[in-house]
Amino acid sequence: MESLGVYLKSRRDRVTPAEIGLRTYGTSRRVPGLRREELAQLAGVSAGYYTRLEQGLAETASQQVLDALARALRLDDVETTHLHNLARRSSLPKMSDPGPEEPHPRVLALLENLGETVPALVFGRRGDVLAWNHGGHSLMAEHLDFDAPKDPERRPSLPRMFFLDPLTRELHRNRAELAPIHVAYLRLTAGRYPTDARLAALIGELTMRSDEFARLWATGDVADCTVGALWLRHPTVGTLGVDYQVWLQPDSPDHRLEIYTPKDPGSADAVKLLTGFDR
Repeated sequence: MESLGVYLKSRRDRVTPAEIGLRTYGTSRRVPGLRREELAQLAGVSAGYYTRLEQGLAETASQQVLDALARALRLDDVETTHLHNLARRSSLPKMSDPGPEEPHPRVLALLENLGETVPALVFGRRGDVLAWNHGGHSLMAEHLDFDAPKDPERRPSLPRMFFLDPLTRELHRNRAELAPIHVAYLRLTAGRYPTDARLAALIGELTMRSDEFARLWATGDVADCTVGALWLRHPTVGTLGVDYQVWLQPDSPDHRLEIYTPKDPGSADAVKLLTGFDR
């Protein structure tokens, strides 16, 4: 799992002196972005303290210091939240296995009330499919057993499917756009749940088995993922496009209800065919 120091360095490397109006007077530089002392000066902390922070030798970092570093590094709100999540990790207990997740009854009731004409899935914190309706199953993973989410040992994993399953890889026409989003959101989740041993194992597995995932993970990017578009090459109904949007549940903030709506009349017809096939 990622450390505060590793994340700080990756963000420091991303900011060039020219972006912040820093004059370098033509001197050679050994780093791609800011030097440690330059970032420390911008954030108003000593170079020695910042160095210890990046090397993992400083015990704590105050909220004020973290916010100052975030401003100097030009982090957005999501990246700043991730920075704070990483900083509090040192005070948390060691890794533990939280066990299988179970969807909240209210989430399942909402999924059921959507009916079968609106494809939808319920994801857990690690991207496991906790539930889906027939429309969601036939749209996103018709090659898998419909009842698989009911068994914690057989639950489909969206990250594994996206990076390791050949059929899912073929499904997404815009996977080059989606892949960085998947990885950036998984990094955000890792910052939120730093002691989740199952999440750490998932990240390790994907890093070892997918060169694409490893390359994207190395960028250090972090982002939330609540809306977007999927352009699909579906084996049953051909090409179609859907918009996805995520509904977060107050009773179970770890779980996300993801709903898919057609982008155009042709895609709407394709979705109607799919919801009719999987009955």
